Amino acid sequence: MKPSRIAAAALVIGGGVWIGSGVLGRDAAKQAGQQTKEPVAAPLFKVAVLQTQPQMHQRRVTLSGRTEADRKVWAVARVSGVILELRVRRGSVVQAGEVIATLSDEARIAQVLQAKARLEQRKSEAQARLRLIELGSYPSINRPQIEAELRAAEAGLAQAQLEQKKGEVIAPMSGVVVDVPVEAGQAVQVMMSGVNVAEIIALDPMLAVVEVAERQLPGVQPGGKAEVRTVTGQQREGTIRFVSKKASAGTRTYRVDVEVKNPDGAIPDGVTSEVDLLLAPVPAVRVPRSALTFSSDGKLGVRHVGQDGKVAFAPVSIVEDGQHALWLGGLPEGARVIVEGQDFVKEGEAVEAVPAKAQG
Repeated sequence: MKPSRIAAAALVIGGGVWIGSGVLGRDAAKQAGQQTKEPVAAPLFKVAVLQTQPQMHQRRVTLSGRTEADRKVWAVARVSGVILELRVRRGSVVQAGEVIATLSDEARIAQVLQAKARLEQRKSEAQARLRLIELGSYPSINRPQIEAELRAAEAGLAQAQLEQKKGEVIAPMSGVVVDVPVEAGQAVQVMMSGVNVAEIIALDPMLAVVEVAERQLPGVQPGGKAEVRTVTGQQREGTIRFVSKKASAGTRTYRVDVEVKNPDGAIPDGVTSEVDLLLAPVPAVRVPRSALTFSSDGKLGVRHVGQDGKVAFAPVSIVEDGQHALWLGGLPEGARVIVEGQDFVKEGEAVEAVPAKAQG
């Protein structure tokens, strides 16, 4: 073979080897890159969280009720007769012991006159007999009898005067007259418990009466504080004075009396009122209403992000249901409550926690 042909063949063979080595190198490098490349993880779901810290919260229960006079009593006529004088009318302010009406009864007047005459007679007789005893003309052994007859006459006069006083109708307490069912000149006949002449109510203190449901009763104790607002515009602070231990048969609620100072009498009896009962403080956290959700098994609570970055569920109790936020009990210390996106994640799922906007 000629040298020129041998050289040409060598060149052809060398070019083929060079071209083949480049293709094989690129394939090997590509395969090596595919083998060393790590898989890219999917991004975590973002949730907005609110950092919480328990604090002592004074619960507030708002109820609708009514005002009620602390004391109501009737001034009554104790004896029969004609009303000669009636000194009060509706709206009159009276003091305890004040005479508000008088009744006529000639018989009682006659009894007083007779008792006075008897007493004067006994005094004269006693003086004469005692003088005789001093002179020795009358047995001294009769001295106790003389003194006894004198004391009996005095007691008879006192009894007659007391009977006469029964013709006066006395105010049993201080307050305002709200009803007068009789008129001057009217004859009244006392049967058993007397005849009502005037109804008197005491306006100070005034009571605000509400009915508390069974589930709201815990924490309502005598001595607790309350705030009372009436439809007539008065707003006063009060004190819980009475909590019934017996439920109403019809509503299964418990009566609560709140005592309110009313020295000016501005709060009337029987007016509609709104009462805020301030209960004992308990540890609770404040969260938006939207944070409340249900677990997969139907429990009421909130979802929060744990220290491991995973979603957890915490059952809670509602301490107070406010208009814009809830006060909850039962959350773990320092829990990061999910306030946005809680319905799109589940327990055990890893998430990215982002601080929520400040809650109003």
